[in-house]
Amino acid sequence: MSQKTKYESTIQFIKEGFGNRNFTALHEPVFFGNEKNYLIDAIDSTFVSSVGQYVNKFEIDFAKVTNTNRAIGVVNGTAALQVGLRLCGVKSGDEVITQALTFVATANAIAYLNAAPIFVDVDIETMGLSPNALDRFLNEFGELREDGAYNKKTGKKISACAPMHTFGFMCQMDEIVRICNKWNIAVVEDAAEALGSKFKGENAGSFGKVSAFSFNGNKIITAGGGGAIVTNDTSAGDKAKYLTTTAKVPHKWEYAHDEMGYNYRMPNLNAALICAQLENLDKIKKNKAQLYTEYTDFFIDKGLELVKIPKDTDWNYWLMSLKFNDKKERDLFLTETNNNAIMTRPIWQLMYRLPMYKNCQRDGQANAEFLEERIVNIPSGARI
Repeated sequence: MSQKTKYESTIQFIKEGFGNRNFTALHEPVFFGNEKNYLIDAIDSTFVSSVGQYVNKFEIDFAKVTNTNRAIGVVNGTAALQVGLRLCGVKSGDEVITQALTFVATANAIAYLNAAPIFVDVDIETMGLSPNALDRFLNEFGELREDGAYNKKTGKKISACAPMHTFGFMCQMDEIVRICNKWNIAVVEDAAEALGSKFKGENAGSFGKVSAFSFNGNKIITAGGGGAIVTNDTSAGDKAKYLTTTAKVPHKWEYAHDEMGYNYRMPNLNAALICAQLENLDKIKKNKAQLYTEYTDFFIDKGLELVKIPKDTDWNYWLMSLKFNDKKERDLFLTETNNNAIMTRPIWQLMYRLPMYKNCQRDGQANAEFLEERIVNIPSGARI
């Protein structure tokens, strides 16, 4: 069987699985619950901006869903991560360890604070930050002082570590937290893609001192935009709410601000949408799990490797992926699927290939470069 014939059968299977539409999206949002009712209610209340009952409801509900003490709604996941890093003490001139195999928002959130990312390698299985690579880097370049960890090569303080849960797969968070605690480095989880995932029974977002989520239009649930900061540290949660509401000192009528804050507040309209979506998170996850089972059964004898669920992970099934033998095969698949109105996407370009991050310190990146050439996301939306 030629490669083209192999891909043709895959194209047919995907098209049929998503109802033979003219176009098959990578991850189309689904709205089948109370979304319209809550939106109308928010509009009728006239509270459509950053104050309203749905903002309050969301923050209570989301803390319960993530099993954390506090949740704060914000305008997007990038803002959530930026503020989370600041809450953990990242300052101008500091460094933050993260992975090069990530969406650009992870590195941008670090740079917005005038800090510099350090890129360490990922694990093949999780596609997320490797605790072994982290340990090797810190043993080679780390220096522990009274006020934290420093980079012997640059002399700069390493204030935080930001692992990202790629496609909803969970990093080995127990080991990452153990290593970072040893070096007095704060862990800030980039859980933008991982709502509903668990590692060893614990929720994504519950491992870091502060964690960030996204509700962009392509996420497992969406508010069109939006994000959230979660934490088990109630004082950090209070500070997050304060910073993201322009650092305004509470008063009935005065406008007083005593430090630089951000206008990162989640509007009540977005909160109304996400409250309704949260009610159906388990149903969406179950539906997507069925799709993964269908893909598993189909690809078992097609010569294509569906990426497997990592050990110890209860996955949210956000984006499903194929792993190819090399870049040539990957590119042929991308060409044929997209030419047939099926949206497929490669994994991101590694951050140090981008001009603004090309000079950042990094390790060998063998696993990240291996995955960069081989991984393709395939349509993964819930079919409801």
